[in-house]
Amino acid sequence: MYCWSRMSHSQAESVIKNIIREIGQECAMKGQTVSETLVAFMVKAVVLDPRNEFNVDRTLTKNDVQKLIKLCVGRLLDTANPSLDTIKMQVYFDMNYTNRVELLNEQHRILEVRLAPVSRDITDNRARTREELESVYRKIVSYVLLRSGLGSPTDIKVVREATAALQSVFPQTELGIFLSLSKKDKERQLKELTMIVTGIRLFNKDCGKGGEGIDDLPAILNEAIPAATQPIDAELRASQDLAYRYTAFLEMMHERPHRNIEARLSMLKEALFNVRQHEAFLCIILSDVITCAQEVEMMDKQFAAQIEQLKNTVQTKTAVPTSQVFPIFLALSNLWTSFQDEILLLSFLTNLTVSLQQFLGIHAQLFPDDVMETLLGGVTVKSDEQRIKETMGIKVNVSDFKKQEWLFPETTANFNQLLIQYRGFCAHTLAEKDGLLLPGNPAIGILKHKEKYYTFSSKESAYVFAQNPDMFIQLIGEKAKECAELIQLLELHHQFESLAPYSQVRSGDKRSMKPITKCNSSTQTDTHILPPTIVKSYEWNEWELRRKAIKLANLRRKLTHSVQTNLSHMRRDNSTQVYLLKDFGTQTRLDNSSNVPRPQIFLAGLRGGSTRTTCMVKVNLTRAVDET
Repeated sequence: MYCWSRMSHSQAESVIKNIIREIGQECAMKGQTVSETLVAFMVKAVVLDPRNEFNVDRTLTKNDVQKLIKLCVGRLLDTANPSLDTIKMQVYFDMNYTNRVELLNEQHRILEVRLAPVSRDITDNRARTREELESVYRKIVSYVLLRSGLGSPTDIKVVREATAALQSVFPQTELGIFLSLSKKDKERQLKELTMIVTGIRLFNKDCGKGGEGIDDLPAILNEAIPAATQPIDAELRASQDLAYRYTAFLEMMHERPHRNIEARLSMLKEALFNVRQHEAFLCIILSDVITCAQEVEMMDKQFAAQIEQLKNTVQTKTAVPTSQVFPIFLALSNLWTSFQDEILLLSFLTNLTVSLQQFLGIHAQLFPDDVMETLLGGVTVKSDEQRIKETMGIKVNVSDFKKQEWLFPETTANFNQLLIQYRGFCAHTLAEKDGLLLPGNPAIGILKHKEKYYTFSSKESAYVFAQNPDMFIQLIGEKAKECAELIQLLELHHQFESLAPYSQVRSGDKRSMKPITKCNSSTQTDTHILPPTIVKSYEWNEWELRRKAIKLANLRRKLTHSVQTNLSHMRRDNSTQVYLLKDFGTQTRLDNSSNVPRPQIFLAGLRGGSTRTTCMVKVNLTRAVDET
């Protein structure tokens, strides 16, 4: 007896693994090999189907487990069921498809792992003799060829050309310096040498002086992309034509039911789910091929520009500075690696497209062309584009709804980027007509309900769904429980996390884009609501406020001291400020002056005379004061 809700995680996982293993063994005994991933999905789908009356919250007896195994084996062995082919297709695509970034990262990781022994043999080498150094140099040439993918290391012409290119930038005499570097520096230099040699060989090939073993990848891609696109387009049109025919017949059956073919109605719906799922996968693949074509076109221009720049730099010179040509060689190498990546991506997408064909064989068995022509007698088959064109110009009247929010192209800036629920199919038709898939027309109006967006095939369907959206959403969920393939087809992984595909769980943190609504609006305000108040003492200038603060502090009565110690010496500038001395002067009302006689005294006879005795006479000629 098992009660999954009361078990620990490890116990429940062990029980489920045993059930999956037993189902796989029984299928193998009956000649049908199934993967564990497919069995696990089928177990969850059978438990989820309410018609099987399983309840994981109650104790499961041994009979319940045997019933589960029997139901799963029965569905897995029913090879004439389109539902099984759809589930197999979903599991296969989920396990094999990956986006271009993850695929290229994985391929680069595999390349690093494969080159690790060769790189380790070079970086760990301790060569000393001449023969050992020559052996290391040959290994470096092999590493360069293996990493660049430009020719085989066993081709003598390719090895000679690669060796000549390597010697021009890394002569064998520098091998001793290389071996003295650290391991990380050696690995980095090996990668740089590979890129430089690759650039040299690509330039020589363009000049017609080499290029042995180098394929013309741009030309190959320009031929391969259209060759890969055409079969994808053809398969996409074939699946769409089948979907249009199935949809037309199912639509007619809902309007005029016939008892004779009601038993095949469920099978026809499952066939419709199958081709719609195939159409969705092909659209993803085709989108990646278109991206590949755009990248190749852009890289073609960049590669030609780099070659032209290199020719202008080199011209007829015998020696060119490495600082001018090495960056161009590195750019050429990176572009060539990108060409190789696009070749890998294109091959991967082509193989995936071919692999999906194995899940479409049931249509020719159940509904061959003659049977479909008989069933469609007098029925007009419409494409998705025709159905949308019929409802163009019809819109929901927003005024008819008080609580619901509607989005339109003219009011939403990112209208075409919104994540529409149910992969763009009409939500009302899905619930009302038991899983009929009709394309919704966003121009009618997109209903926003609980942060999710829904489209409809007609205005009437939009009005009916908007009255009670939760009821219709629940009906679609119940239908998905009965037909587990609808969970991935309609992208209902948010409702059924246990059955969410790995690719959707991996990108589950990406939230849907919110609408950016737009409208015309205008506002007007009075120039001056209140009378102006002008404060004349207001100052906005910070320096003026500081000046006033200094004035109020009356710093002239203060003394500024500064002290400098040995610790603060040469650490900051000290400054003092003093007020300069001023010159003072006074002035009276009257101007007056006085004058005194100038003394005039003369001495005579100092030079002597005829006599021996000098006789000096002092004569005072100064005038008296009163005479002046």
